[in-house]
Amino acid sequence: MNTSGQSPLLSTTLGQNLRFIRQKLSESGDLTIQNVQFGHRVASIITLDGLNDIYAIQKHLVQPLQLGGRESALQDRSGGWLDEIETRFISLPVLKRTNEWDEIVAAVLAGDAALLLDGEDRALLIKSRNPPGRAIEEPQTEALVRGPREGFTENISANMTLVRKQIRDPNLTFDTVLVGRRSRQTLAVAYIDGIAHPEIVKEVKRRLESLDVDAAPESGTIEQWIEDSFLSPFPQILHTERPDKVASALLQGKVALLLEGTPFVLLLPTTLVSLIQSPEDYYERWIIGSLIRTLRYAAVLVTLLLPALYVALISFHQGMIPFKLAFSIAATREGVPFPAVVEALLMEGTFELLREAGIRLPKPIGQTIGIVGGLVIGEAAVQAGIVSPVMVIIVSITAISSFAIPAYSVGIAFRILRFAVILAASIFGLYGIVLAMITICIHLLRLYSFGVPYSAPYAPTLKSDWRDLIVRLRSRF
Repeated sequence: MNTSGQSPLLSTTLGQNLRFIRQKLSESGDLTIQNVQFGHRVASIITLDGLNDIYAIQKHLVQPLQLGGRESALQDRSGGWLDEIETRFISLPVLKRTNEWDEIVAAVLAGDAALLLDGEDRALLIKSRNPPGRAIEEPQTEALVRGPREGFTENISANMTLVRKQIRDPNLTFDTVLVGRRSRQTLAVAYIDGIAHPEIVKEVKRRLESLDVDAAPESGTIEQWIEDSFLSPFPQILHTERPDKVASALLQGKVALLLEGTPFVLLLPTTLVSLIQSPEDYYERWIIGSLIRTLRYAAVLVTLLLPALYVALISFHQGMIPFKLAFSIAATREGVPFPAVVEALLMEGTFELLREAGIRLPKPIGQTIGIVGGLVIGEAAVQAGIVSPVMVIIVSITAISSFAIPAYSVGIAFRILRFAVILAASIFGLYGIVLAMITICIHLLRLYSFGVPYSAPYAPTLKSDWRDLIVRLRSRF
C-alpha cells in the first residue's frame, strides 16, 4: 500500500484497496461492498448497513452505473474516469474526491458512501446518510401552553434545519467539528455573524479544541468540559429542546452548540436571569408575561427559603410568629420526637427520593407513584407522630414551587442549596439564613459564563436590560 506521511493513501489496485478497508473496519458484519461492472472496469460502492439511504444508492448510483457503463459511452482519457462518473452518471451530491484513507473511513462511518474504481487512486465520497431516528415531535421537558410544538431530535441535520427555519439570515453560521476520539460525532457551533461577539465565538472554539474524550453520548459531556466553574452548583450553560428558544438566543448574540445524537442544544453564555425566564413570557401579552414571571421569582424564593424560615422561627424566633398561629403550630408539634431541623431534613429528603423515583419509573406508573407515594407517606408520618402536619404542608409547597422553575438544572441547584440554608437556619436562626444568602450572592457575583457576569444585569448594573427582568415591557422578537 502506498503511504505518504501519517495518512495512508489509496492504491490503483481495487482488490488491494478492498482488503485494506476490510482490515481497517475489522471485518465488521455491517460493512457492505457492492461491485458494479462499469465498462471494462469494476466500481465498488462501500457503505455501512443501516446508515445509508439504500433506495437512493440503488436508484441514483448503482443503476446509472450499470446502464451507462458501456464501452461506447466511455473515452479512455487520462484522469477522466472519475470525472465521467461524477458528471454523467451520479445524481447524488458528491462531497469530495480524496485519496486518503482516513477521510474515506470517516465518511463511511458517518453514513456516506465511498466509490472506488479499479485503476484509480482516488475515491468519490457520496452523500447518502439516512441514519435511524425519531420524528420531530413536541419537546418532552419544556412544555408550553402557547408556542411552537416542534422540538429537536437526535439528528443534527434536522436540528440545524429547524434553526435555519426560524432564522433565514445569510449571516447565520454553522461551524462543524468532530468530537470524540472514537465516536467522531459532529458538533455544530451556531452563531449569527455580526451579532455574536467574536471573542466569545473564539473562546468557545478554543475550549472545544481542548475536548479530550473517547465519546460524547450527550451534550452534558460537552457542557461539563467547557464550563467555567465545575465546583458551582449553578449551571453556566443553558440547555434546551426548543428551536424557538435557540433562535431567540442567537438573535441576542449567544452561541449554540448542536451535538449529533442528542436533542439538547447548549446555549452560551448564560446568566441566572435567563435561566428563570421562559419562551412563553414573550408569547403572551406583557401583563400576563410579567405576572407569570413575578410568580416564578416568588417560586424561587419559596424553594430556597421556606423550610429554612420554618426551622428558624420554630427553633429560635418563636416571638415573631403571630399568637394564634404559634399556638396552632405548637399543638400540631405535640408529641413529635424530633427537632424542627431533623423533621425538615427528613421530609425534604423523602420528597426528593420520591421525585427521583418518579422520574426513573415507567411513565404509566411514575406519576401515580409520585403522587400516591407522597400522600401515603405524608399521611402515615403525621399519624405516627414523626412529623407535624405544618411541615408536610411546607414541604409540599416547596416541592410545587420548584417545578415552576423552567430550567431543570437551575432548579436542582436551588434544591441542593435549600439543604445548606436549612442547616444554617438550625444553627444561627434568621442570622444563619442571612449569612447563607450573603454567601450565595458572593458566589453568584464571582461566577462567569464565557466572560459574561452570571449575575448580570443586576451586577454589574445594566439599566438598558432592566426592562426585561421581572416586568416585561416589550417583546424581544
